[in-house]
Amino acid sequence: MAKNRVLYLSRADVESVGVNMSEIIEALRIVFKEKGEGRTEMPPKPGIHPGGGDNFIHAMPAYIPALMSAGVKWVSGFPENAKQGLPYITGLLILNDSATGLPIAIMDCVWITGMRTGAATAVSAHYLARPESTTVGVLGCGVQGRTNVEALKVLFPIKRVMAYDVSLEVLNRYATDIKTRFNIEAIPVKTPREAVTGCDIIVTAGPILKKPHATIQAGWMDEGAFASLVDFDSYWHPDAIGESDKFCTDDAAQM
Repeated sequence: MAKNRVLYLSRADVESVGVNMSEIIEALRIVFKEKGEGRTEMPPKPGIHPGGGDNFIHAMPAYIPALMSAGVKWVSGFPENAKQGLPYITGLLILNDSATGLPIAIMDCVWITGMRTGAATAVSAHYLARPESTTVGVLGCGVQGRTNVEALKVLFPIKRVMAYDVSLEVLNRYATDIKTRFNIEAIPVKTPREAVTGCDIIVTAGPILKKPHATIQAGWMDEGAFASLVDFDSYWHPDAIGESDKFCTDDAAQM
């Protein structure tokens, strides 16, 4: 009987591969096209909620024939982890051979999740945001607050980030990091509205909440602005969402 070897990749291993954001954006273009034309299997994710509250662990299976890719991501989000010095999002990704079904790799999914989600925002913005967009408002200055800016900078002439976070320490660290990594202006703001009004693109990237705090109100967004709700609707008042001219999703079955 032939032996089956399973490759294990730690987070450091995954990052060391050196895949850049431009490559990830291009992969996402292919995947969204394949999915939109009905050539993928990507059922709505089942989940469990240990400890209740806003904790979740989701299984996210997918099969993409065009990439000969089949697998599942087992990902968790525990908002209170930060108090213990632990990451909010953790998990593993398992890849299977699409011809035999055999598992071929198990890898950490944290870096992949951050980069893929940022790339999804960029692909969406490419079709929905103004091409001359230069100012991004970011509410929630964690991993997604960084990767979304990284991805948007690939496709847009981004010059400025207006950043807001409930933690002043996190906010200031983020602003310094954005300036250093991307050589663009990063302005820490004191109120959520300052990271919305006047921005071409808005990214809300706080924890995903069962009961949204609905901070962003109707009338805050400028005409023609684009928003990416990475945290679902956690930051948004229903009236603010309702005044949008167009509302798009990458998966209608999960609405």
